[in-house]
Amino acid sequence: MADQAKLPPRWAIRLNIAMLRLGVPIGSQRVLSIAGRKSGLPRRTPVSIVAIGTERYIVAALSDVDWVKNARAVGVGLLARGRVQERVRLVELPVDERGPVLREFLRQVPAGVKFFGVSPDPDVLAASAADYPVFRLDPIT
Repeated sequence: MADQAKLPPRWAIRLNIAMLRLGVPIGSQRVLSIAGRKSGLPRRTPVSIVAIGTERYIVAALSDVDWVKNARAVGVGLLARGRVQERVRLVELPVDERGPVLREFLRQVPAGVKFFGVSPDPDVLAASAADYPVFRLDPIT
């Protein structure tokens, strides 16, 4: 199912990042900056934060995108919107723990389903948990 997922056009991602860096609130989105696993240079992508209790998560619609590979390799990043920045540790959840986060993602970010290429039914997305990396965000103080 994840093979049907579609990323937005590059120009839309760049515009989104620019707006978030200016501090424009776009839902629960932040800019995630992670050092490139090969270059070491910061790589930025917009992400939507899903909050469940006191925990926060981000979900990837594709498992082979660079930010996921960088998160797995580096394990730390910087979340930002405007001048507000926070260093976080990115902890990937095991497949059997992803279902509740994926269901909640659809509830909190209903427009995000279009990037996953699956039904808007939370059970359908949760059943495909192996296709969608989920990272818990732990603050680094």
